[in-house]
Amino acid sequence: MANEGDTLPTATRVADPGIRALYRLENRWQAWLDVEAALARAQAELGIIPTAAAEAIAAKANLGLMDRTRIDEGFARTGHTLVPLVWELGRIVGDPHGGWVHWGATTQNITQTGDLLVLRQAHAVFLRQIGEALAAMADLAERTADMPMAGRTHGQHAVPATFGYKVAVWIDELLRHVERLQQLAPRLFVAMLGGGAGTFASLGKQGPPVQQAIGRLLGFGSMAVPSRALGDHLAENICVLGLLAATCGKIGREIYTLMKTEFGEVEEPVPPGTVGSSTMPQKRNPKLCQDVIAAAAEVRAQVPLALEAMTTEHEADRTTSLMMDSAEQHACVATGDMLGRLAEIMRGLRVDPRRMRSNLDLGGGLIMAEAVMLDLGAAIGRQHAHDVVYDAAQAAFVEGKPFSQLLAADERLTAHVDAAAIARLLDPTAYTGLCADMARVGAARARAGAAGLR
Repeated sequence: MANEGDTLPTATRVADPGIRALYRLENRWQAWLDVEAALARAQAELGIIPTAAAEAIAAKANLGLMDRTRIDEGFARTGHTLVPLVWELGRIVGDPHGGWVHWGATTQNITQTGDLLVLRQAHAVFLRQIGEALAAMADLAERTADMPMAGRTHGQHAVPATFGYKVAVWIDELLRHVERLQQLAPRLFVAMLGGGAGTFASLGKQGPPVQQAIGRLLGFGSMAVPSRALGDHLAENICVLGLLAATCGKIGREIYTLMKTEFGEVEEPVPPGTVGSSTMPQKRNPKLCQDVIAAAAEVRAQVPLALEAMTTEHEADRTTSLMMDSAEQHACVATGDMLGRLAEIMRGLRVDPRRMRSNLDLGGGLIMAEAVMLDLGAAIGRQHAHDVVYDAAQAAFVEGKPFSQLLAADERLTAHVDAAAIARLLDPTAYTGLCADMARVGAARARAGAAGLR
């Protein structure tokens, strides 16, 4: 794995959404300093430390004002996650106020709350990216609402559908992921200030009000029990990202499959000059889809690690904190890559209605077996009709004879359905159900959802 959580090669022509920058160590340090400033302000509000001290701490809680050499030397010497940063903040605040820095807090109180500030920024990026994908999907669903194609189940032709209906399915899932991300926010973005073992021993009865004030200053909630052993809210976030990744991976895999030469029904955007292979000049590879599939797999791979990280021993265990931090960073970087590429695919997806229709006709009308069965069933009963159509369909497969010819030769059918009716029943474009309606409703929902994420 490359530095800063790098996941996908930068050669793929999609703009970096900025998640890597959020997880740069310097940005995390600044988030921790922001929490130290909020801690000082909250304690000053409650009379725990002097107001002048809080003002001095808040004014100096800026990484740009600090001596990086001192900080790096301190980390190298102590091996501690936060102490050298606290030392440097106390030094530049100076006497008489520097001694109030980090009053009554423990390291994880600061780092976990600060990392949630970073995660909140990442969530904002994700929601914007999903909004971009939904807006593009709305256009795609509307444009292809009536575009007939083979519906497939178990990898085989089932009944006709439309491409717009397929997009409506994707929209439906993505909209629920937006709900999940929004609904988990109050549980996820909470301040922690319980001290060494989460007992509020260092601040006593003033602890909960200080924690609530920190949350208010940061735009967060406040933990009911600020235990360092609690990780379900952090794991929930990664599980939701895993669900989002499963949907995106499914979409990427579907387009990848339909882009295969044997299908040829769609093609992801392939800008002029794109090289698919160093040896095969004809290649137009599904690079963006492959990126989506790979990034989605990486996100989902963090879910077991996040769940494992919930199994903290006693009141705190750095082991599980490291696991959760790693899972979050990798999941977030990969999610940003995945969503950026998904939106690019949706914006530039090329669809080929002629190839879809050609594939729809591959079975010589077999895809319409259900329609024939139901029409005949109205006269002789569904099960008897199933037997008649089954015989013709299996003979078409085994003997290689036209399905329509076999139907027209079966007196059990022709006694009730004439040749013109058979021809009508074998028209796949007349049997797409409510696909177009669902596609258009999906487009409207996607536009509304995207508008709410701008």
